[in-house]
Amino acid sequence: MSQANEFSGKTVDEAIDKGVAELGVTRDAVTIEIVREGSRGILGLGGEDARVRLTRAESSPAATHSEAETDAHTLLAELLRRMGIRAHIEILPAAESEGPDAFALNIAGDDLGTLIGRRGETLRDLEYVLRLMLAPKHQAAKVVVDVEGYRVRRERMLRELAKRMAERVEVSHQPITLEAMPPNERRIVHLTLRDHPFVKTNSIGEGEHRRVMILRK
Repeated sequence: MSQANEFSGKTVDEAIDKGVAELGVTRDAVTIEIVREGSRGILGLGGEDARVRLTRAESSPAATHSEAETDAHTLLAELLRRMGIRAHIEILPAAESEGPDAFALNIAGDDLGTLIGRRGETLRDLEYVLRLMLAPKHQAAKVVVDVEGYRVRRERMLRELAKRMAERVEVSHQPITLEAMPPNERRIVHLTLRDHPFVKTNSIGEGEHRRVMILRK
């Protein structure tokens, strides 16, 4: 029988978030029992914290995730808590373009657009900070942070764009240069067209202005 653990918070949701972060699991992987709803008190006095009891679901394997995945989940949950963001974090396989050993942490919740930022800049910064925090214990771990599947949708869009532009280059014999992209997005374009029979890709430019050029072979 799985061991039950109790956690407290100002609200039931906060107590659950603390619990799943400490256990390194998702909400779906535990049975939740509300021990105490909690109360605000009067004028801020005499209130009680909410308390919940979490038990790992019997159908959930105890060793589903690696230590690096569990530690990354816990660190990200703490980062979000300190930022005042309430969200659910799910451990998922990373996109194929990220490499065979990468894993993803997808953040789900309400009004999370600020975590993505302009063209994903804030999301990349959050991922960078998480990797720094994870590195002392898991130097080789590659974690990808996503918000509501933003990166999955972005990768799909980039692959479709790369194929469309390749068709134009194939017909016109004129090279096309895409907009500036971060390294991970340029990699998606390169991989998408790597085996194309008629076009090839090159990276041009420096720093933030680096772009992918698609041209005939």
